[in-house]
Amino acid sequence: MENIKQHIHSLRAEIDRHNYNYYVLSAPEISDFEFDQKLKELQDLESKHPEFFDPNSPTQRVGSDANKNFMQVEHEYPMLSLANTYSEGEISDFYSRVEKALNEPFEIVCELKYDGTSISLIYEKGELTRAITRGDGTKGDDVTANVKTIRSIPLKLMGNDYPEKFEIRGEILMPWNVFDALNKEREEQEEPLFANPRNAASGTLKLQNSSIVAGRKLDSYLYYLLGENLPEDGHYENLQKAKSWGFKTSDATRKFDNIDDVFGFIKYWDVERKNLSVATDGIVLKVNSLRQQKNLGFTAKSPRWAIAYKFQPEKALTKLLSVSFQVGRTGAVTPVANLEPVQLSGTVVKRASLHNADIIKSLDLHYNDMVYVEKGGEIIPKIVEVDKSARFLIGDTVQFVKNCPECGTPLIRYEGEAAFYCPNEAGCEPQIKGKIEHFVSRKAMDIHAGSETIEHFYSAGLIHNAADLYAVKIESIMNLERWGEKSARNYMESIRQSKNVPFERVLFALGIRFVGETVAKRLAYSFQNIDALSQATLEQLTAVDEIGERIAQSVVCYFSDEKNIELIQKLKNAGLQFEIDEKILSEKTTKLAGLTFVISGTFSNYSRDEYKALIEKNGGKNVGSVSAKTDYILAGENMGPAKLEKAQKLGIKIIDEEEFLELIDNP
Repeated sequence: MENIKQHIHSLRAEIDRHNYNYYVLSAPEISDFEFDQKLKELQDLESKHPEFFDPNSPTQRVGSDANKNFMQVEHEYPMLSLANTYSEGEISDFYSRVEKALNEPFEIVCELKYDGTSISLIYEKGELTRAITRGDGTKGDDVTANVKTIRSIPLKLMGNDYPEKFEIRGEILMPWNVFDALNKEREEQEEPLFANPRNAASGTLKLQNSSIVAGRKLDSYLYYLLGENLPEDGHYENLQKAKSWGFKTSDATRKFDNIDDVFGFIKYWDVERKNLSVATDGIVLKVNSLRQQKNLGFTAKSPRWAIAYKFQPEKALTKLLSVSFQVGRTGAVTPVANLEPVQLSGTVVKRASLHNADIIKSLDLHYNDMVYVEKGGEIIPKIVEVDKSARFLIGDTVQFVKNCPECGTPLIRYEGEAAFYCPNEAGCEPQIKGKIEHFVSRKAMDIHAGSETIEHFYSAGLIHNAADLYAVKIESIMNLERWGEKSARNYMESIRQSKNVPFERVLFALGIRFVGETVAKRLAYSFQNIDALSQATLEQLTAVDEIGERIAQSVVCYFSDEKNIELIQKLKNAGLQFEIDEKILSEKTTKLAGLTFVISGTFSNYSRDEYKALIEKNGGKNVGSVSAKTDYILAGENMGPAKLEKAQKLGIKIIDEEEFLELIDNP
């Protein structure tokens, strides 16, 4: 009996930890399926052994995502979780329980279970007044400012037949294409990747800077109305009303009066969901009638009138052959599992990310282990489990390297970060070449030298840092294998043209950690030259709009290194631009200050990029999507129909080229 008691305590502690990782840190260590299995095991044990009951057991509450930086707001209606099942048999049991309890005809609404972060939206007199996260189910975080940046959530409702006050709930989501682009950007900056769109959406919603949230292009689907005077008794019918008020609801939602059609819906979407633009992980079944819902009532933690059927995650079993350790341009060391090739979600997987040392340790990985590989969010292959029962003549434990695999320097780990870093920036070959590759990239200096050229030059001893690119002689290039006079002259011409690249792109090219394109532009225009920026204090840097402490500390750290100062001096001597052009500064105006523009269509007077530059030069702001915060749409020929429709719906002024040029007095 003591063993059972200890096992229950152990399970509770483990589930509490996973709840914290999921809801607070937005960094889960296990899959939803594994979590649900552990919770079910605990529920079964507690049911069989009521003498070990604990009111604070994770089975007695909903996990919390409360963030102390946001104001806590109590829910008028508790946000309970749904009972989960992976079994069609349990769906049949649910249907039978409802049938027996109601003893009258009923309908079941089937909805896609969107894999995002839950939100509750409060509307009064047709306007959004508050947005609250689920939190612990009783109270959550007020994230209204961030939610207002989500363009699929109406700030004002259409029509006039909505209740005076009501609540609508749904999911905040990050579309696959936005998720992929965000992870690509984070990978380039060597920041930790988001595991899946759900965690990316959850992490974004908790950001303190709503302008960054706006740039993440979150989406939403709303799926449940609550209130005293709802228009219909039917949940399905209320969703149709909500759609007419301007809410984004799922077109896939269906209403059935028999269980066979329910199973048909589940089978269809288990396959078809892979073609959707957002992540889904199951199907939600709800009794349609609100009267019948009320009669069925609730258990302590979930409604009796609804259940969630979750799709089995697709994973494959294969052998771990070896682990490689890769060094990026910032020195971050990333472990990669090399696997026996295995088919997974339509592709052959040979490698999987292990992310960091903590992940390796939590998996208890050994070489030659049989491992389950899953596509995290069905995109990024990752090892989710080890089949320990398959171990035979067990291999050595996989250990994270203590020294850089490239240069042998002892690795370091910064406080608050999961990654280990090689601090030998000046002597570690992948870091040196990685920094040069970043420097020559199209969005930076746009020098005609790809990774093969960098490798060629580096191996020949022609370059050791970015400044050396400007010292390479054409004769030296032509002496290299596979280089002719034409390709050598093309390179030299791109070097010459790069000396005209503006300061903000030169700053981006330096590869300062966390300083991407947008941040580089903001810093360049705030400090106007490299000398002022290099001497800026933490306080001066964080005073700049959208520059947080992490970026500021990285900038200060970069300029405190003498090697970086020497590099900048060499680049100055080579003729690069290290200050904002006086002509550009003198031409800047505030004519468009505080105004936000969306550009759509094709133009005759200037290109789209030139119009964007004119907007910024006159103090305006460019955004990519139409929202209630948009002031003008600059429209050319063939304006996008979706943008036109949305602009007309929101009453946003649409102007042509001539009207825009009049705004800035530019004939």
